[in-house]
Order: sequence, then structure tokens, then C-alpha cells
Amino acid sequence: MKELIKQIENTAVIPVIKIDNVDDALPLAEALKNGGLCAAEITFRTDAAEESIRRIAKAYPDFLIAAGTVLTPEQADKAMAAGASFIVSPGTNPVVVQHCKEKGYPVIPGVCTPSEVEMAMSLGLTYLKFFPAEAAGGVKMIKAMAAPYTKVKFMPTGGIGVKNLAEYLTCKAVFACGGSWMVPSDKIADGKFDEIEALTREAVQLVKEIKQ
Repeated sequence: MKELIKQIENTAVIPVIKIDNVDDALPLAEALKNGGLCAAEITFRTDAAEESIRRIAKAYPDFLIAAGTVLTPEQADKAMAAGASFIVSPGTNPVVVQHCKEKGYPVIPGVCTPSEVEMAMSLGLTYLKFFPAEAAGGVKMIKAMAAPYTKVKFMPTGGIGVKNLAEYLTCKAVFACGGSWMVPSDKIADGKFDEIEALTREAVQLVKEIKQ
């Protein structure tokens, strides 16, 4: 898990992707890679998620692939069998978390309240997704929760973009951010992968400037 967290920290931004057509998976991964990001969170919001993960993992073994919006143990099994590197969920479901831990799957569940943080900590987890970030109070809320929970680090997702990325990534309690601004669903559906590559390149450059 430590090595995985280091990879996520180094990447800094994980594109959160909803794929409707599996044939878009490889062109999308190529666009991200060419833009400088070898990472993606493929959400299980569509039936294309499992096969999309499988195709990307096979074509790009060096890709850091998260399976997102994992709500059941069955989805977790499918995601990891397809080649996902780790599991991400919008909330902290003890059943899903325990299943992942028993199977040896790295898992980063979502929280947005102190009670949920404590539930995740009771399950042995200290690297957590903060969702929905902006709607749940943004950086101010993260800092407020990080004060009593000093060992917890957050990966905020939801409402993050170019305008507020620096605010999040400069927060000591944040180890990475999830975002979809460089991979909008309409551009994926329309096959505008050159535009996605350009947006990705801009995101990578922004991260470099923030971390200087």
C-alpha cells in the first residue's frame, strides 16, 4: 500500500472517467499518456467499466488504474481481475472494505464527516477519498477534519478543476486529487481525444507549477 500511495502522490491528479463505449478506452488512455498522465480512475457507473479496465491494463501495463464507484464486493472482484491497481468508492461501506482487505485489494473509500473518518480508521484505513469535495466544504472542511485526525490523508474528488486545484494540492492533509475536467464525457463520446490530450497536458503543467 505504501508504494501505491507514493505512486498516487507522485501523479497528484487522477482523472475520473465515465466510459460508455469500451472502444473509447484505448484512445482515451493514449491521450492521457501522451498528455503526461499514466493514471485513470474508471468508474463503475457504466457497463463498459470492467472491459475498459481490462483493455487499458493489457495495452498499458504501466498505467495506474483505479476502479471507481465500487459499491459491492462483486464489483471489486471484477475490477481487480480485470487489472485495476486499487479500489475507490464514494462512501465507506464496511462490507466492501472488509472484502477488499481480506482479498488483499488496496482500497480508498470515501468520507465527508468525522464519523465516517472514524469508521474508516476503525477498519485500519488512513488514506481516504473526500467526496463530494466542494459540496462538502472543500479545503476548509479537510483542514478542520485533519486537525483531530492527524494520521489521515485525503484524496478530494468532486468539483475540483483548474481554478481550485492549487488550493487543494497545497493542503498538507491532501495526498492527491481526483478530477474529471480533463476527461469530460462529451469529449470522450465525440472522440475528441486530441482535445483531451491538450487538457491533460495543461493539468500536468499546472501540477508542476503548484509543486515548485
